[in-house]
Amino acid sequence: MTTQTVLAAAGGVSGGEEVTFWILAPLALLGAIGMIAARNAVHSALWLVLTMLCLGVFYVLQAGPFIGMVQIIVYTGAIMMLFLFVLMLVGRDASDSLIETLRGQRVAAVVLGLGFAGLVGGGLYRGLGGVSAVGLEQANVEGNVQGIARLLFTKYVFAFELTSALLITAAVGAMVLAHIERRREDKMDQIATMKARFAPGNYPGPKPGPGVFATSSSVATPARLPDGRLTERSIPEIMPAREMTAEETTLKGTDR
Repeated sequence: MTTQTVLAAAGGVSGGEEVTFWILAPLALLGAIGMIAARNAVHSALWLVLTMLCLGVFYVLQAGPFIGMVQIIVYTGAIMMLFLFVLMLVGRDASDSLIETLRGQRVAAVVLGLGFAGLVGGGLYRGLGGVSAVGLEQANVEGNVQGIARLLFTKYVFAFELTSALLITAAVGAMVLAHIERRREDKMDQIATMKARFAPGNYPGPKPGPGVFATSSSVATPARLPDGRLTERSIPEIMPAREMTAEETTLKGTDR
């Protein structure tokens, strides 16, 4: 299939393109809604990955293989995955706090976002509503990818290199700002770690597991030591203390 045939067919909608659109369009919309509605940052990034994958397929269907592959490889495969790995690295595995530090900021953000989207959409509609593309046949005479490469590495090579240098500088700057330099005296070697572990008041042995010699089967119940005392070391700090009844606190024969 020649480039002229592909460009000519791009103006119409075939049966396969229509079926693909009706399958992926709800998924893209679902991913966009999930990205906004998700309270977990990692889940929000995964929803955005779904939307970007669907957009890449839409670009390919509209006779834009280059921008479609860039959408999938660069944005979805590189930037979003890097963003997701950074989120997982810094420990964003819990839901964000929904407490507003400024009263009404969430409502104001929604109103301003909708207003800005309306202004951008109205401007694009008035600016591009009655404009038809001209000169695509000459620009893509040897192919879409070849035409973009010719413009990118000839006419716009300076802007391309400047953008790449800016991105590299931003990445290095982010690494420098996130780097924490520790003093040599603050670093603990094996001997210092051992002395701190066996210091008076510490418990150097392994912590008892939840439910060991416990008075119930709940993981929130403190374990009972061999001497009969309860130890709070068996309960994680994030686990709330469980309210037990008098029947549950009685010994179940574990002291024998």
